[in-house]
Amino acid sequence: MTEPTPGGDGSPPDGGGRYGRYAAQLATYAASVRHRLRARDLGPVPVLLALAVTWAVFQSLNHNFLSPRNLSILSVDIVGTGLVAVGIVFVLLIGEIDLSVGSLAGLAGALFAALNVNLGMPEWLAVLIALACGAAAGGLQGFSFARIGVPAFVVTLAGLLAWNGLMLYLLGTDTSIAFSDNGLVAQLTSHYFGDAAVGYGLAALATAGYLALSLRDRRRRGAAGMPYRPAAGIWVRTVLLAAVTFTSVHVLNRFEGLPLALLIFLAVVVVSDVFLRRTPYGRQIMALGGGVEAARRAGVDPTRVRIAVFTVSGTLAALGGLFIASRLTSASQVPGSGMLLINAIAAAVIGGTSLFGGRGSTWSALLGVLIIQSIASGMALLGVGSPVQFMITGGVLYTAVMLDSVTRRSAETHGRA
Repeated sequence: MTEPTPGGDGSPPDGGGRYGRYAAQLATYAASVRHRLRARDLGPVPVLLALAVTWAVFQSLNHNFLSPRNLSILSVDIVGTGLVAVGIVFVLLIGEIDLSVGSLAGLAGALFAALNVNLGMPEWLAVLIALACGAAAGGLQGFSFARIGVPAFVVTLAGLLAWNGLMLYLLGTDTSIAFSDNGLVAQLTSHYFGDAAVGYGLAALATAGYLALSLRDRRRRGAAGMPYRPAAGIWVRTVLLAAVTFTSVHVLNRFEGLPLALLIFLAVVVVSDVFLRRTPYGRQIMALGGGVEAARRAGVDPTRVRIAVFTVSGTLAALGGLFIASRLTSASQVPGSGMLLINAIAAAVIGGTSLFGGRGSTWSALLGVLIIQSIASGMALLGVGSPVQFMITGGVLYTAVMLDSVTRRSAETHGRA
């Protein structure tokens, strides 16, 4: 939300001193909120409300749901699917789909286990090869789509079958390969920072970093005569961020500490979000999702961007597959079964990424996978079977798609599409 460009030194044109300046900022902020409400552009608010309702319902049914132990387990369980969902966000932003991510995740785990266990290759090298394989597979699919013209749905559906077959071939007749539970990959999901000072220090660093970058961006935009966020809005967001981060760290420290897996996932989300919003290449991705012809006239090379996007999707799918294998301490057929693909796409869409392209962020993956995994965790605590879980997740996904369609129609009505 932004305010109109102020005049002169940054104060409102009609003066009024400090209090008048703050009043003008708040009035502009409120007007922006009213405009977004009329346009039905609520951002992440519906997702956050859905998450709050989900947690409140399950906590009322089972008091262990919001216990430090269950929330710590939940924070690790979301990572594998969440990383795959971040890659899906990139693909959805250009208005396409990648159906191969589940199979690529399974293939990465199987390739790592086969190289490390069967051939005795060092773990770090097997990890790099598995990630490179995911990137190469994604790049190949992107090339087939962008350069040759094969529809993304078809080429990634072919990838789903091909990579799944290769995964089964690597796993062999045992259908799984167990690896060391003390090795590099296993430590990805089993390592916790037990020292409370580490968690609180990182929370303070994240909050201070957000505040510094926001104020710096505000000064730069003001100096350039561009609209910028009111100072009051920045401080409100900083306080909210501090409340969330410090509360989360406090809860996690009451169990085993800050999980390494969660820290890596949050780092990927933040870096990906900065890449999409702050770099020329990220803006090209967003522009391509808004319209291919318009993006081409603006100087965007659709072929290059599409190949890069599918490469990112394949890489993150492979990374997510390694975290899933780490959670199980074995490579198995689980990631390629289809549920990972469904959950990853559902997480991106439920979190707020548009199926029509051009709208969304990597934070969508975090919010969406939190809702999906919260439903799974709550159902497990209540002893409810997976059929009910599927129905509830399907209902949430249907609601998210409906909201996406309504938001897009409203945007077209207001001339913002």
